Amino acid sequence: MDTDGILGLLKETAAEIITPRFKVLADDDVNEKKPGDLVTIADHESEVHLTRLLKESFPGAIVVGEEAVFADPSLLKGLGNADHAFIIDPIDGTRNFVHGRKEHGVILAEVRGGVTTRGWIWQPQTSRAYVAERGAGVRLNGAPIVRQRHDRPPLGASSKRKLRGFDADGKLSPVVRSHFACCFDYPAVLHGDFDFMFYSSLHPWDHLAGSLMVVESGGISRTIDGMNYSLTSRSRGGLLVAGDTLSWMAAQQNWPIV
Repeated sequence: MDTDGILGLLKETAAEIITPRFKVLADDDVNEKKPGDLVTIADHESEVHLTRLLKESFPGAIVVGEEAVFADPSLLKGLGNADHAFIIDPIDGTRNFVHGRKEHGVILAEVRGGVTTRGWIWQPQTSRAYVAERGAGVRLNGAPIVRQRHDRPPLGASSKRKLRGFDADGKLSPVVRSHFACCFDYPAVLHGDFDFMFYSSLHPWDHLAGSLMVVESGGISRTIDGMNYSLTSRSRGGLLVAGDTLSWMAAQQNWPIV
């Protein structure tokens, strides 16, 4: 199945399962995996649905999703050596989804031999589809993305309260609040709304697709100590993603210990 065909599977999943539950979730439709980490019936059902569609189209591929990995972390073991795999974030930005905010979406990454080859982000409330293929760039609704440039120090974003406002004594613009959804944060870097972002967690369902998009557009996705982000990356002080090399270097050289 071609890249646009797989995008259609994400759109189908959102239209049939996610969007019908938007703003109409009952109290018992929402639970916590751990304090503050929400999961809904739509997360579970959309992951099952998309997993089935992908396995039907790619019977030889391994398909894993965030919720399945939460239930059985061993599903990630050996995934870096798999010939062909798909990794699903069924609803990225679940907290936003629960609170009726548009900043949520579906993320999918394709990995072959540990290398991310394609990535998809579908934002059902904005109808924006971001698609990347290794070596072929990144597109928004089929068109190339032009990153806006700004005459200011690099502007960063983070979900961590203690980092907001950090400006490295004027060497960076004050760090602002992220969207609390990678499916909106990564596009913000692609468009130049943010110059860099910091993440303390490196979950592959959050970052594989977006990292490919940023790299394909000329940006950088590396751990704080300079290692390129990949499926097998582990926390090395966190993940720093930037739209260009100078922004990444400015952020990395001035970043506080977190």
